[in-house]
Amino acid sequence: MKIVLISTYELGRQPFGLASPAAWLRAEGHEVTCADLACGPLPRAAVSEADLVAFYLPMHTATRLAVQALDRVRGLNPQAHLCCYGLYAPMNETYLRELGMQTILGGEFEQGLRDLARLLAAGTNGRQHEPLISLERQQFLVPDRSGLPSLSRYARLLVASEEKVTGYTEASRGCKHLCRHCPVVPVYNGTFRIVQRDVVLEDIRRQVAAGARHITFGDPDFFNGPGHAMALVEDFHAEHPGHTYDVTIKIEHLLEHRGLLAGLKRTGCLFVTSAVESIDDAVLEKLAKGHTRADFIEVVRIMRETGLTLAPTLVTFTPWTTWEGYRELLKLLVNLDLVDNVGPIQLAMRLLIPAGSLLLELDDIREIIGPFDPAALSYKWTHSDPSLDRLCADLQKMIQREERQKSTRAEIFAKIWSMAHADSIPPDFHLTARAAIPYLNEPWYC
Repeated sequence: MKIVLISTYELGRQPFGLASPAAWLRAEGHEVTCADLACGPLPRAAVSEADLVAFYLPMHTATRLAVQALDRVRGLNPQAHLCCYGLYAPMNETYLRELGMQTILGGEFEQGLRDLARLLAAGTNGRQHEPLISLERQQFLVPDRSGLPSLSRYARLLVASEEKVTGYTEASRGCKHLCRHCPVVPVYNGTFRIVQRDVVLEDIRRQVAAGARHITFGDPDFFNGPGHAMALVEDFHAEHPGHTYDVTIKIEHLLEHRGLLAGLKRTGCLFVTSAVESIDDAVLEKLAKGHTRADFIEVVRIMRETGLTLAPTLVTFTPWTTWEGYRELLKLLVNLDLVDNVGPIQLAMRLLIPAGSLLLELDDIREIIGPFDPAALSYKWTHSDPSLDRLCADLQKMIQREERQKSTRAEIFAKIWSMAHADSIPPDFHLTARAAIPYLNEPWYC
């Protein structure tokens, strides 16, 4: 059977969400074409001949782009069975079925895709038989990245004035925590699943052979299973001692497992992304983040002592944001010497309320939201102070423009400061030399 797997956007990464199910489907003897629309056009010939076309929906942006591509797919092949899978698929089930999606798979999706292909090959093409969300433990196969664009076409690590080809893999999925704003929670609901260590290591070996010198571990939280994580990076370092990596870890876990941070540094970790989200304790409580402003400041200290770079992500514009609070955030980033650690777009991120979000538990959220907007894949909300909504929109436009012009993070931060302070001159802030802060040259995180 002929199958096309489509990714539209995954933060500049070569999509694990195509390579992993491709291995399962090819093992069954299917002819699989992997198409990453972030790197190239829709493969018209393959789509025209496909029995099954499946869209990978790991995030909000990817889902909206997939909806835009759907009409082209249907125009090329109206008979193909249409499927979507990944985190945002079950969250938007009603809307996606209205658009013509016949099968929707969330959670651990590889087995569901394999079973769907078996049914279609046997001539079954009716209602969905596979569970909408599966949290079953899977014995993973090594991802099959053949047919995907080369790693050199994806985001690269920039460090010490050098660019490094970067690979991407996942050692686990889901999360033990229930942060209210997180899109992982409606699907996994406090569950996390590991990818077997031998599978991850072989995936890394193949990417290193393909030219990768740095690896991003895309787990929602690398320390959900610290034993699994540390054994993995010890083996990684033993096999590839000259290679580096980055991970994502909660502030809460960085404090709880501070004794493991030296091990991360020793085995080649360059930076840790952490969802700080806010420096306002009241907002952090609303989001159920599990940390405080003081915890964040302590983690900054610990990470500096360890020699690891912290890369905070933020949800800066929420219904609870104030002008004073936004300015305080900018001031704290200056005082903590974190200006160059924060991607500029993080200072213009607006709270997204998707279908099934635990934010809907909050009375003050239910009071301000409008009806669900299927096209936007979220509930619309407006701030009680319209000037803050305008600031957010203006910042987003400015940041996109400045990044296209290759402005530095410090230069963009100075403009952000001025816009937030009625064009006042930003303070003289000390910055670590930009070359000393490692980062990936993909500016978006949503």
